[in-house]
Amino acid sequence: MTTKLHKRWLLVTGIGIAAFGPVFSLGAVLGTAEPARWSLDVLSWPVDGNMDYGAATTRFLSALTGGFLLGWGVMVLLLRQWVFDAAPDAVRKAVLGGLIAWFLLDSTGSYASGNASNVIFNVLVLATLSGPLWIRARDIG
Repeated sequence: MTTKLHKRWLLVTGIGIAAFGPVFSLGAVLGTAEPARWSLDVLSWPVDGNMDYGAATTRFLSALTGGFLLGWGVMVLLLRQWVFDAAPDAVRKAVLGGLIAWFLLDSTGSYASGNASNVIFNVLVLATLSGPLWIRARDIG
């Protein structure tokens, strides 16, 4: 495992997190809410059309979620760009800490709300976004 691989993987992580931001932000307006509604429908498997974006509170929460996700993803990308070279292990640990915190709270809430299938999706997302970051880099030479 090398710091070069970690730095490349942080690009995957940041883009992967940030990509969900616009999807959920679009849920703030009924006319553009379908990608957010469909995403929630998939995450609460099976896809059955039961996710409703008609309530203003749902659209507001979707807008907030989109903003948080975009901001978190951009933060990872900026850590990669401006901090990683000076403190690669600290950045790796910080990003993993954020991913673990998201995973635990999101999965617990998903299970408690009757959407246990999202925990399985969360495991896949966590594995994808964290990738090789679990292993400390050991550059040779």
